[in-house]
Amino acid sequence: MLRKLLLVFAVSTCLAAGSAAAQSGRTTRLIVAFPPGGPVDFVARVLAEQLTKEIGHTVIVENKAGANGNIGAEFVAKAAPDGSVLLLTSVGAVAISPALYEKLPYDPQRDFAPVSVVVNNATVFVVNPNNPAANAAEFVAATKQRKESTPVGSSGVGSIPHLTLELFADSSKARVLHVPYKGAAPVITDVIGGQVSGFFGDLPGLIGHIRGGRLKPLGIAAAKRLPLLPQVSTLAEQGIAGVESNNWYGLVAPAKTPPDQIDAFNRAVRRALAAETVRAKLIAAGADPAPSSPEELAALIKSDAAKWAGIIKEKGIKAE
Repeated sequence: MLRKLLLVFAVSTCLAAGSAAAQSGRTTRLIVAFPPGGPVDFVARVLAEQLTKEIGHTVIVENKAGANGNIGAEFVAKAAPDGSVLLLTSVGAVAISPALYEKLPYDPQRDFAPVSVVVNNATVFVVNPNNPAANAAEFVAATKQRKESTPVGSSGVGSIPHLTLELFADSSKARVLHVPYKGAAPVITDVIGGQVSGFFGDLPGLIGHIRGGRLKPLGIAAAKRLPLLPQVSTLAEQGIAGVESNNWYGLVAPAKTPPDQIDAFNRAVRRALAAETVRAKLIAAGADPAPSSPEELAALIKSDAAKWAGIIKEKGIKAE
């Protein structure tokens, strides 16, 4: 009987919350610039569900994929600054694309109003489980013994996996060949299948394969080890210095969105990420909840844009 009463209460509460949100007459569209089912989409849906409760009206996720996130970013940059549209962006569209593309239909510094960082995502180097290397240092040593360069995949030219690989190759002197794919899913499939030897990817997109034994992690491209992979050492611990990348996800609104709305969204994000159910889902998936002030996100975009632009210019990397 108690279980039945609790179930009725839970259902009634959910219906009441949904009814209240619907009755407010407002909807905020949370744009994800990537296809459904990926890490950004997952974080967006977890966040949107809780934001609906926090702000009192419906928040729905809408996918506008393509051009390394630029299509979705352009849509939000040109949207009305009235709180009806937000963008959950990864690093690429706001801090890499300006250096990667000669012409970009938006300016991240001018066309967006930062709201908050949502999560940090450490980058992990993974290989096929049959690879004999026990860590990244052994992988590097093996590449130097081969006549031909070892193929390492990425999710695309100028992506975080590609730029992290460039840092890795410079620091370790590994003899590797960059093999760009169109997205993370196909390159992960080919690492599992043995078509390419390795991949630098966000932990949320890899953790399920690592737990399932389909991928083997050899090193962390971060300053410290990860709680979900405590046995995996950082690249710096292995003598491969200066290889750190964080493909954070941040929430931005169209420029000229009123400051009071930005502040309201920021407070709602902080409350959402403090909710135990939300934190548990994100942490279990490998994402690190990391709410910030709008000013902190703006500074992060600026600093990462300078960091990645330097590498793109030095290597002569251009979008395909």
